[in-house]
Amino acid sequence: MGKFNLDGIGMTSQRTRDRLVDRLVSQGIQDARVLELIGKIPRHIFIEEALAHRAYEDTALPIGHGQTISQPYIVALMSQTLFNIPRAKILEVGTGCGYQTALLAHLADSVYSVERIEALMPGARERFGALGINNVHTRIGDGYEGWERFAPFDGIIVTAAPPEIPQALLAQITEGGRLVMPVGNAASQHIQIVDNLDGDLVQSTGDAVRFVPMLRGIA
Repeated sequence: MGKFNLDGIGMTSQRTRDRLVDRLVSQGIQDARVLELIGKIPRHIFIEEALAHRAYEDTALPIGHGQTISQPYIVALMSQTLFNIPRAKILEVGTGCGYQTALLAHLADSVYSVERIEALMPGARERFGALGINNVHTRIGDGYEGWERFAPFDGIIVTAAPPEIPQALLAQITEGGRLVMPVGNAASQHIQIVDNLDGDLVQSTGDAVRFVPMLRGIA
């Protein structure tokens, strides 16, 4: 298990997690599996030790390199939206610290996660190992391109916001599959949901959100 304290932060950890779950329920999160995972996955190991006391607040926190670990409500909302039905093979664009990835790993058979910032990946992989997660496949790459080698995917989730949905990602949604991602600019972003219905891509708009911008290339 290495350097990670998987048991939480003192005696209050489980109580604070339970309060977080109760808050998510009050905000409309209904998926029992997502709520259970939010309550069990040790979010504190995905952030710097200096911020660990804030791990179970419903807020985004910095993880370095200009990136953040998403607010638990947004993680739960996007996960609930993606898994409106069971989905076996998932593409995640934006591994980051690996928190959203860890949740996906418990909901799907396999997760393919792409991260453009090379410095973030070793920590994410170490956390997956500490948690015994072995169904996540990772690579450094340009998220705009998805992961064509393993496409198509039953679900695609993106954790950064481009100005419009990349065409390569739309092409990697299998029939019956769904893409969930933020789209917009610094002033206005909304969750976009795209369903592949017998080859027709049907798009709908969800909640207003605020994510870091989705950038091209590798850093």
